Amino acid sequence: MKINIKYNLMIATALLCCISAFAQQLPQFTQYMFNTVSINPAYAGSRETLNITALHRSQWVGIEGAPVTQTASIHSPLRNERIGLGLSFINDHLGFENFSYVYGDFSYTIKTGKKTELAFGLKGGFTFFNLDQKLLDDSSIANDPFFNEFSNRIAPNFGVGFYWHTNKWYIGLSAPRILNTDLNNTRNNIQANFVSLERINYFLTAGYVFDLNDAIKFKPSVLARATNGAPASFDFTTNFLFNEKFWLGAAYRINEQTEAIGALVDFQISNQLRIGYAYEYPLSDLRAYTGGTHEVLLIFEVFKSKRIKSPRYF
Repeated sequence: MKINIKYNLMIATALLCCISAFAQQLPQFTQYMFNTVSINPAYAGSRETLNITALHRSQWVGIEGAPVTQTASIHSPLRNERIGLGLSFINDHLGFENFSYVYGDFSYTIKTGKKTELAFGLKGGFTFFNLDQKLLDDSSIANDPFFNEFSNRIAPNFGVGFYWHTNKWYIGLSAPRILNTDLNNTRNNIQANFVSLERINYFLTAGYVFDLNDAIKFKPSVLARATNGAPASFDFTTNFLFNEKFWLGAAYRINEQTEAIGALVDFQISNQLRIGYAYEYPLSDLRAYTGGTHEVLLIFEVFKSKRIKSPRYF
């Protein structure tokens, strides 16, 4: 297949993004501790009230084709407080690739002690994948069967999770996508150079809330992520909460290939509304080409509900 020179870099970027995405899969978030239901279905309903969360992430600003991600979720306990239901959506745009995830969440909680609860979760739904029409319309590849077969795929999947917590600490373990979808099974038996559409991602999360005094709380948290075929990744985050209104924190991410540091700030604007912002800066060679990563978080909750037994810090 001959390719015009002006599109060499574009095609290479697209293929590189494909390879990266298949190894890494689900997008990463600096404010993962406030967006837990997107990776762990057992979290659904754990905040004891209706929760609506939306997040926008622009990664590696300044690099063409860098990831841009939006996620939204809604979850709540039912009248039977042991059961939680939720719906989560992720849209991830990377180079010429577009992934969309639409998944429902179910959790069931049991008491494991006077103050401890263990939730079991199931997640099920669909992953949608397509290539940008701009790429498919290019005359150099418009008739290439690989790109046309590779675009516009829909794959069902499901996941599981566990979430053990009190109002002071939590531990979560989840695999939000369990099935692998083989891209070599194209309609016309065209052989692709990829193994699967989705690889299994394993997430381990944990956090604790320390009361430093009546006005200040300290909340460290960690996220460990393992993906088949990709290096393990670790996020370490510290947050201070002042007067139950203002969060201020720092973050550090590391894996075999990259390092990044970040800062977080959150405001409890009202009993129902909370807004947050995070900035992340790479410590790898990418720092010469990007202005960093930006995240904006919006949370709406029905506070003052009679069902809420204690403040929720995660």
